[in-house]
Amino acid sequence: MDYDNKANDYYKHIRPEMLAYLPKGCKTLLDIGCGEGAFAAYIKKKENLEAWGIELMEDPAKEAEKRLDKVFVGPCENFIEELPDNYFDAIYCNDVLEHLVDPYMVLTILKKKLSLSGVIISSIPNIRYHDAFNKIILQKKFEYEGHGIFDKTHLRFFTKSSIANMYRDQGFQIISHEGINRTRSLKPYLYNIPFFFTAMDMFYLQYATVAKRA
Repeated sequence: MDYDNKANDYYKHIRPEMLAYLPKGCKTLLDIGCGEGAFAAYIKKKENLEAWGIELMEDPAKEAEKRLDKVFVGPCENFIEELPDNYFDAIYCNDVLEHLVDPYMVLTILKKKLSLSGVIISSIPNIRYHDAFNKIILQKKFEYEGHGIFDKTHLRFFTKSSIANMYRDQGFQIISHEGINRTRSLKPYLYNIPFFFTAMDMFYLQYATVAKRA
């Protein structure tokens, strides 16, 4: 997969829109796909907690090692079984699960790593986003790109309902499941007319989900 040619800021994002989902009283955090560790390091400093990371690429992982308590370098599937059971109050997967060969298996394993009240928090791109709808339905295209929903490193594609079903099927109880990064474009209103405004999910670039063990 072509992760070496990502934009310069790809591994530096803090993702402020995901900070609100951190549970109160969190003491142990795991950030899968942590990049250079900016997101987890921000939370670590703000909440005074223990922060671990897993990062596929070696160079950004080296930066993360300077900021976080523990960092694993390589595919997350290589390390998640080794993580301590019943340990993490929060496990973040910010735009990660769509890159995995088997996100279902990964979620099943991560479930054992959560503390009693721990949660998994994910953001996942929405293939029904209005821009994707335009390309697939109106332009009759499905072409991979360097970033975004059609990122060529994506192995899985999800909708609002399929994300929820994935969590439930793996034995999770969903606490929160909502669209984030809503578009300012008026096009989704036009696209919704023939659907009698029942396709409002196309306003959202991603869906943020918080789930705990059922």
